[in-house]
Amino acid sequence: MNEPDSDNNYVNIASYLTRTAKEQPYKRAVVYPAGRDKKGRIAYSHLTFLQLDQESDCLAHGLTAAGVASGTRTVLMVKPSLDFFALIFALFKTGAIPVVVDPGMGIQRMVACFKSSRPEAFIGIPLAHVVRTVYPGFFKTVKTWITVGRRWFWNGLSLAQLRKNPAESFACMKTGRDDTAAILFTTGSTGPAKGAVYSHGNFDAQLRQIQSHLNMSADEVDLSTFPLFALFYPALGITSVIPEMDPTRPARVNPERIIEAVNNQGVTNMFASPALLNRVGRYGRQKGIKLPSLKRVISAGAPVSADNIERFSGLLNDDAEIHTPYGATEAVPIISIRSREILTETRQLSEKGYGICIGRPINDIDIRIIRISDDPIESWRDDLTVSQGEIGEITVKGALVSRRYFENPDADALAKIKEGRQIRHRMGDLGWMDKKGRLWFCGRKSHRVITAQETLFTIPCEAIFNNHPQLFRSALVGVGSRPRQRPVIIAELEKTASPINFQMLEKELLSMAASNKLTQSIQTVLFHKAFPVDIRHNSKIFREKLTVWAEKKLKQKK
Repeated sequence: MNEPDSDNNYVNIASYLTRTAKEQPYKRAVVYPAGRDKKGRIAYSHLTFLQLDQESDCLAHGLTAAGVASGTRTVLMVKPSLDFFALIFALFKTGAIPVVVDPGMGIQRMVACFKSSRPEAFIGIPLAHVVRTVYPGFFKTVKTWITVGRRWFWNGLSLAQLRKNPAESFACMKTGRDDTAAILFTTGSTGPAKGAVYSHGNFDAQLRQIQSHLNMSADEVDLSTFPLFALFYPALGITSVIPEMDPTRPARVNPERIIEAVNNQGVTNMFASPALLNRVGRYGRQKGIKLPSLKRVISAGAPVSADNIERFSGLLNDDAEIHTPYGATEAVPIISIRSREILTETRQLSEKGYGICIGRPINDIDIRIIRISDDPIESWRDDLTVSQGEIGEITVKGALVSRRYFENPDADALAKIKEGRQIRHRMGDLGWMDKKGRLWFCGRKSHRVITAQETLFTIPCEAIFNNHPQLFRSALVGVGSRPRQRPVIIAELEKTASPINFQMLEKELLSMAASNKLTQSIQTVLFHKAFPVDIRHNSKIFREKLTVWAEKKLKQKK
């Protein structure tokens, strides 16, 4: 991996780009689908590493002149594009702090996140500026407005105006490892969205982790269907191809567009959420498609089923593998496993209710399993850990782990544990470690169901029901208050044109439940047309919403 400036007192992700621009100036950095001709053939535009470095220098000059400088919290609402990459590296070069929120979480929640970050600058496409004019009270702290695209009736600068400065080099801000680099908001899939504060040291550690773990060479080509992951590859000297898709709707992606991009650009590395993997894999198997250029596929964001992995593996060469790294906005990637180990060994155990094997800690990441508790833990003690094989909460310590949330001490208290000068992050996920040092994921801590007799964990219980061929997936929820919840399994079926005998299916599922000690206390099954899922990956199940739905459904049955 190309090293940034040799001064160990500072680190900045943008310095990797500058180094690559000097060593490989004419290599493609970012490739973008520019449009199609009358015959439907796609045309691409691109920026070389030299062009991307120069463009970000030019914009960094313009941003500085506009008042966006070191420490300026800056809302960034720009779709994946050549401009997005140039802007994000320009912001890093100036030392400004990008504030990134998933637009798919809903306008009200999104603008509330922005308000809580107290932004001082706003860079967005025209639609984003329409939103901010509708909710002016949420952006009272903003002093600088910049439009990427046509500026209509609102004030501020356009991106074209920022580019008026000559394309001279920009001295990258000498940021320290602990200096804030960005504020990345969680999706809020299990509670209020929180702004994870990323330092430049966190980003640097992530880059090194990704490059070393995946053993990626500089001659590779990446197709990242998740914009934030795409950010890392130009910094690693790897060509990044922007797919023709709506990144907030991966479950609805046109599989032909993804396959087309892989084959047109000779893509060797691809990120895909489980939902996208499923959609493209089903289409590819149906059409007998092969993707020979792909060396590896990375799927994360939610548990990935073995069936999903096996289906997509059929599109790959025998020496290619699917990696399923584990992590969260606050710490990623920290654990990983490959498809061969899943399909030949851990799959059978997962189907029996052991949980989903997420692999071993990557490099020097420190993983510990602690006793389940919903209370804050101020400082680390070794007696917090559970014995091997016991289910507890997953915690992590390492250079890539974000140390705090932005001005949210309550969230810090619940998620961060002081360990000397370091911080250990509580993942909010439950799991156990086997004798081989592998972690088995058993679900979110907040989703566990506590009855008068026992505690049920979502992933192991759901696995028993998911063995039924008519089920696409299932979700365990608890109706009522702890510790006297009623366990309910909610089933989403595979799409079929054949009529379904729901009474017979319910009996079959309850029979499966009764025959397994993990699920024998579950005596209620409900059927749901389509589960509500997260907006980032369209894969995490919103069990909180399903719980409310189940409560209403059961009341109607009385």
